[in-house]
Amino acid sequence: MSETRQTRPDADEHDRPPILELDGVTRSFGPETAVDSLSFDVRDGELLTLLGPSGCGKSTTLRLIAGLERPDDGRVRVRGDVVADDGTFVRPENRDIGLLFQDFALFPHLSVGENVAYGIANRPDEAVERRVSDLLDLVGLADYADAAPDTLSGGQKQRVALARSLAPEPDVILLDEPFSNLDVSLRREMREEVRRILKETGVTAISVTHDQEEALSISDRVAVMNDGHLEQVGRPETVFEQPTSRFVAEFIGEAGFVSGRFADGRVETPVGDVPADAIAGLDAEYEGADIDVLVRPDDLRAVPTDDGNGRVVHRQYTGPAFVYRVELDTGGLVYCEHNHADQLSLDRRVRVDLDIDHRLAWFPTEE
Repeated sequence: MSETRQTRPDADEHDRPPILELDGVTRSFGPETAVDSLSFDVRDGELLTLLGPSGCGKSTTLRLIAGLERPDDGRVRVRGDVVADDGTFVRPENRDIGLLFQDFALFPHLSVGENVAYGIANRPDEAVERRVSDLLDLVGLADYADAAPDTLSGGQKQRVALARSLAPEPDVILLDEPFSNLDVSLRREMREEVRRILKETGVTAISVTHDQEEALSISDRVAVMNDGHLEQVGRPETVFEQPTSRFVAEFIGEAGFVSGRFADGRVETPVGDVPADAIAGLDAEYEGADIDVLVRPDDLRAVPTDDGNGRVVHRQYTGPAFVYRVELDTGGLVYCEHNHADQLSLDRRVRVDLDIDHRLAWFPTEE
């Protein structure tokens, strides 16, 4: 059995027409292949996030879409028009694609309003003034048109950069690690604000990040990348709850695995029996198979008792909760999330029990 399993596409994935399409796109730098036969599309008005560890190829993918890199193989289309393939390469300025840089890249010698107007300077003055006014109002900076960029906070600079990217009304806007230069306290606020602005304008957007919380919180769909390949694309909740590979399961959130054998309609595990109908995609075809069931911290409870089935080996305080890492007597590590008032000491014997209200994912046991 393969480690990666296929799941049914999200129901509304193909409801809207594609604005951007990548088909078998490959890009190498010397002996290193940064992007390998990458294929996906982004739908009209959708916010899709490329998520993965450093070096997985997500930033190269963004550069290939923007036209800052040329693919060695494959095809890139925008609104059905080929912008890159073996015989075609449309320059970045002619792709109708906006780019929000990681460092915002505002022009320090121009005012806020002049920064926003930079990409539409060829329009009539009245049209430029109206567009700039509308965008500054949209991003909540209507009173800052004459301000200098160096007088703004980080969050305000990001809003100006976003308004400037939106000014030419691009088909697609690309956001390269858009929140990495903001203070932690600002990131959540700005994630919500940027999503609101993108949805109000109806623009199609692709974001790149290695921050799982960011990707899950702002995206319509998440595309998880690893070593230049696409591991899984789907709604945030689908990718988190039903990962199709161990890499996705372990990269997004804290993942524990409990082993068991599927027989007679249930899987017997060290933390309790799981009925087959509580495990997605497990049917009679796999009768007698040894499997690993994915359990997240909120799927388990650790009850202190001397005759338990595991031992607390680590704990992490997150504010609202403690996350305990428990070493099971049968081998393997799992995570248990408890309210901050439930404090378990290190080396404490515990009984780990299942506490689930959704279907679990599974993978064939690794040999």
